[in-house]
Amino acid sequence: MKRPRAGKGPGGMPGRDAGPGPDVGRVVRRSGDLDPDARLRSMERLADLLPGAARQFGLEDQLEQAGAAAAWLEIVARKVPVAKGGCRLIGLSQGVATIEADEPIIAQEIRLRAPELLAALRKAIRTPLRQLRITMRHV
Repeated sequence: MKRPRAGKGPGGMPGRDAGPGPDVGRVVRRSGDLDPDARLRSMERLADLLPGAARQFGLEDQLEQAGAAAAWLEIVARKVPVAKGGCRLIGLSQGVATIEADEPIIAQEIRLRAPELLAALRKAIRTPLRQLRITMRHV
């Protein structure tokens, strides 16, 4: 009967007492892992790349609306803190910014301060605006 070699189990397969395999501790590097020019390119901010990518995929309007919605949230938090979280910009079309309010009292507060809020929103976004339209959220 043949005895298995040291470090090998029956049939010459690695057994329980086998040491580490031949690749353990060895660093394997492949020549194609990194782009050689990657180190030479300067870094760019994502915010600078986003408009071009949006244009390329036909998403300019969605990007503009997302920016306007973010600006609206900041304006409301600063100018009408009681309405913070209770209203949002849901549409931007043909010079009209549509604002959805969760409660009638919030809608009324936005209506009362519409001129001030509209002026702040005009300064914050590129799209020309002429009016705010306030709607109630339907549950």
